[in-house]
Amino acid sequence: MKDIVHGYMPDERPPLGKLLVFALQQILVMFPATVLVALLTGFHVSTTIFASGFATLCFIFITKGKIPLYYGSSFSYIAAIVGITGAKFGVVASDALISQAQFGIIMSGFVSILAGVIVSRFGLDKIEKVLPPSVTGSIAIVIGISLAATAITNAASNGGGEILGINWIAALVTLFATILFSVYLKGVWAQLPILLGILVGYAVSFALGMVDLSTLFAGSLIQAPHFTLPDFSAWNAVFAIMPIAIATIPESTAHLFQLDIYVNDLARKKGAPEVKIAEKLGLNLIGDGIGDIVSSAIGGPAGTNYGENLSTMAITKNFSVWVLGAAAIITMIIAFFSPLTNLVLSIPSSVINGACIYLFGIIGAQGVAIMIERKVDMFSSKNLAVIAVILIVGLGGTYGFPGGMIPFFGNQLPAIATASILGIVINLALSFSRSATIVE
Repeated sequence: MKDIVHGYMPDERPPLGKLLVFALQQILVMFPATVLVALLTGFHVSTTIFASGFATLCFIFITKGKIPLYYGSSFSYIAAIVGITGAKFGVVASDALISQAQFGIIMSGFVSILAGVIVSRFGLDKIEKVLPPSVTGSIAIVIGISLAATAITNAASNGGGEILGINWIAALVTLFATILFSVYLKGVWAQLPILLGILVGYAVSFALGMVDLSTLFAGSLIQAPHFTLPDFSAWNAVFAIMPIAIATIPESTAHLFQLDIYVNDLARKKGAPEVKIAEKLGLNLIGDGIGDIVSSAIGGPAGTNYGENLSTMAITKNFSVWVLGAAAIITMIIAFFSPLTNLVLSIPSSVINGACIYLFGIIGAQGVAIMIERKVDMFSSKNLAVIAVILIVGLGGTYGFPGGMIPFFGNQLPAIATASILGIVINLALSFSRSATIVE
């Protein structure tokens, strides 16, 4: 008897009850990183949450529901935005400074749109000469591993406090519960390992006295997010923030190729037709750019499609666009209801980051999957040069210098963006050489 294959293709809609539960899982996965970016950059948390859902809906609309990806705040922009807002952790910046950063983020969105138009006009094969799997796979690895310190330190310190044993207990219980659920659960339950792992960690942290519900009903029951308008005269913010889009383009490209691999693996198992998601790269980049523009237009930070949500879809084999749309709508509602926001925020950082240890690692592992799937020749000296430079500059810059900003002749270069650019340049330069491979 043939085993039943559980999972949802992008155009499939789960029953309402399951859809809402799956959407909640996607929200919990994206929430920590999205909120953390707001806390680090001085943006308003409720506005950031709302902007994430709004941008995701716009992305789904622009891509006609063909690309199941969730838009969330990007870590790549943090250092550049902080350079404008001067933010300290957890302290909201002034409206004037947020407005300046908004203009820079909007302009970065146009960079992604331009890249998408070029891809759509000249085809995927042309962009693959600039962004081959040796580049996109390496960037995915760097992005995943560069988040390792965020996950492990926030797990140990519960978000920046003292490192305590109970923090480790909550984090490790969440981590191993999530892993066990993802490996051993079957059927519908196999699609909820992250949600279940976080719930187990939350129960344990509550028993350990780590959960503070005193602020659950603090303030007004319904409170609109704090929206701000961009300052279109802040060209200093444009020059600081706009170039970071160069880093998120390979990141977004890598996510799309990862998505293509996992969706078509499910399609083969279900006997469904192949879904050519990778061919929609141009549309994906345009949607990403639109996401940046609409998010920043109302006061949200820069973003990209989320590896955490993609990892969750890969683990659960649930790629339904309907689920992501529901998650986006619920997220926008949460932004207006203080108790709901406070309830999600009551989940200890140790719990969330216990799950993120797993999720961030999967982002990196998916970079390896890209290179395996696309049969990257690891004996090619050209490929090795590209991969080596991206990994060392990206990871070395991230961990070697404060804020991941590499000092270079009086300038501060963001590590991931710099690694991306160097990888692209080296790949193009060596493509003109016929002797770029090792001679046996």
